[in-house]
Amino acid sequence: MNGGKPAAFDSVAAFFAQALAIEVEAAERYTLLADQMEVHNNKEIAAIFLKMAAIESEHRREIVRRAGDTLPTGIPADVSWTNPDGPEAIAFEDVHYLMTPRQALLLARFNEERAARYFESIAASATDPRISAFAAEMATDERLHVSWVDQWLETFAADELDRADDPDPPVYSE
Repeated sequence: MNGGKPAAFDSVAAFFAQALAIEVEAAERYTLLADQMEVHNNKEIAAIFLKMAAIESEHRREIVRRAGDTLPTGIPADVSWTNPDGPEAIAFEDVHYLMTPRQALLLARFNEERAARYFESIAASATDPRISAFAAEMATDERLHVSWVDQWLETFAADELDRADDPDPPVYSE
């Protein structure tokens, strides 16, 4: 979103390209974060991030399916975000190698919620009814992802890990 306003799209193809880029970035980020957690031997968090990557990859495939001939190559556009990351990608600085499953899921929930709001804002403001309808479907999908993460969160007790006590703060790689 630009300064609180939803992005405006001049075509359905541009919207599909944006939606696809969001999902590609999210899947790639979760995979990268899972790899980093593996390096730090935090296998439980790596598994959570891999599951989220699989969810985002499935969503990406669904967008390609829905787009049909609109995206003949199936390759997302080169999208420039107003923030460093798209609305569904976890920021690297929010991840810590000592994080707990609950903390990882709360990050995932935040980003699923942010993506839902992003698509809801497009659905509400789009002048093309096809864009509005697809954005509403995307928002519904993201809300479903929020509910999945909420159900998953219920399986983990609240934790009290304080990362400020980390004697060996990590160096992030990109």
